[in-house]
Amino acid sequence: MTTRQVEHEITVQAPAQDVYRLLAEVENWPRLFPPSVYVEVLEREADLERIRIWATANGEAKNWTSIRQLDPEGLRITFRQEVSAPPVASMSGTWVVEPRGEAETRLRLLHEYRAIDDDPEGLKWIDEAVDRNSREELPGVKAGLEEATRTAELTLSFVDSVTVNGSAKDLYDFVNDAHLWSERLPHVNQVKLTEDTPGLQVLRMETLTKDGSAHTTESVRVCFPHHKIAYKQTTLPALMKLHTGYWTFEEGADGVTTASSQHTVVINAENIAAVLGPEAGVAEARTFIRGALGNNSRATLGHAKVYAEARR
Repeated sequence: MTTRQVEHEITVQAPAQDVYRLLAEVENWPRLFPPSVYVEVLEREADLERIRIWATANGEAKNWTSIRQLDPEGLRITFRQEVSAPPVASMSGTWVVEPRGEAETRLRLLHEYRAIDDDPEGLKWIDEAVDRNSREELPGVKAGLEEATRTAELTLSFVDSVTVNGSAKDLYDFVNDAHLWSERLPHVNQVKLTEDTPGLQVLRMETLTKDGSAHTTESVRVCFPHHKIAYKQTTLPALMKLHTGYWTFEEGADGVTTASSQHTVVINAENIAAVLGPEAGVAEARTFIRGALGNNSRATLGHAKVYAEARR
């Protein structure tokens, strides 16, 4: 039985405790790992977690479950895939966070794996995939970690909500059926929705802002009937480095539902002047993004409210 052990590493300009915390808190993953769309904790007992990960691979949305063991004192996170896909028989690994002074960290990524039936061709395929993915992943993780620890003023999170005399299901259906948005929403000019796997959507659309300018974006959406739709934009406007968010629908016992739209954005500071003019800075970019995204979200929520209340 051939078990392969490999290691990759990178140096991160951030304190080790911050690096560990950001990796340990799975809600940060869409920011740290470019392919990651959404992660949820399915079970947690002390420092043992079972998590489900939705991510893009070769332009497609995939999901799988992993088991994680957190070691905050040792600054280590071990993981293993719950069910591996052929030709992988088993796959596990460890993130090792090593302090190098107060503001620098050596981040090591270890993998241990076997191929089904010890097939040499299968093992070669896994070798190449792990090496390629690790070499592509680590620079992105490094950039995400460094950005997250240094640029709080470039990060913006906010929520808009409406109260609706209607069901969570009808509100969810309105947001889920995004292929109808160009007919239902004035700010959506064109839309294309694909859903090859139920509950995993790729949404491409052209939206209009109040000044009449058009923006084409693409998002991967993870849908949980009938209470939540989480998403990550994979094609972004020039002013953003990251945009994630979710829609939630919470129905009370009285049949009144709170519908909310949440956004988290990392501003692309290098493009502020080109988009908003030479006099603009981070404050102006924050105001613009809050207004543009908030206006579109509130418009969508408003139309969803009318739709749901009419169906009550």
